[in-house]
Amino acid sequence: MTRIILILTAAVTIGIMGHRSASAEALSLQDREEITRLSASKGYSGSDITALIDEVNKAGERGVPPEPLANKIKEGLAKGVEPKRIEPVIRQMAGHFENAQESLKEAGARGIADLTTGNRQRALEALAEAFARGTTTEDVREISRVVQESKQKPPQEAFASGAKSLAVMKEAGISVKDGSALVGEALRQGFRAGELVDLAREIRKHGRDVQEGRVSLQSIRESISRGDRADRIFRDSDRGSRGGGDRIDRGGGADRGDRPRDEHGGRSDRPDRSHGGRDGR
Repeated sequence: MTRIILILTAAVTIGIMGHRSASAEALSLQDREEITRLSASKGYSGSDITALIDEVNKAGERGVPPEPLANKIKEGLAKGVEPKRIEPVIRQMAGHFENAQESLKEAGARGIADLTTGNRQRALEALAEAFARGTTTEDVREISRVVQESKQKPPQEAFASGAKSLAVMKEAGISVKDGSALVGEALRQGFRAGELVDLAREIRKHGRDVQEGRVSLQSIRESISRGDRADRIFRDSDRGSRGGGDRIDRGGGADRGDRPRDEHGGRSDRPDRSHGGRDGR
């Protein structure tokens, strides 16, 4: 097996050099070896892997970070997906990253700041995921317009997470206009990247309450404007739904006098923290 891997690695390297001798490879040697090893373990040919790696390297030349693409290849191979089926996925993923690059450049022109390389990388990944989940370039521009008049512009990582959050809200049936208003207000209030995703996840979780009018988008926005984070905004609606749901008013609040008590006379309900995670999926 080791000899097969070495042969395949050599074949992949020669193939790539033949296509791209004038430029450096974007994909790291470690990633290339891992991909080759996975490919060999599944019985795929070196030429199939050469095409995949070449796709990543070409995307890298256009400024797309190679690591997420390499990870997607490894994920597919580990699941037994044929390289020819992985290739269009990588091409589409690279396209999302290119859209993310352009959107961040445009946002930068509007004063949304560049930060460190690490933060920019996370911003690119968050925005690329937003595009993969259905956010459009115009959606991102709408968020940018909403925060344009803010005295303090959000960092790019938060801005990108706002776009990702909007994608999650759209999945819950929230319009782009309403979702952008919520995201824009959260950005003005200094929500960090993870807090923006938490907000979107909670809105999706309570989507039926919003659609049926038990919780209003206006009340959510007012809570955000006061600086409330997601766990506080939806705490009363969670309590109301567990207590029968008839005490939630149109402003998203609950009648605090009717909260149930536990057997010791204390408040029995706490914020729902069962959702865990950070990506809103």
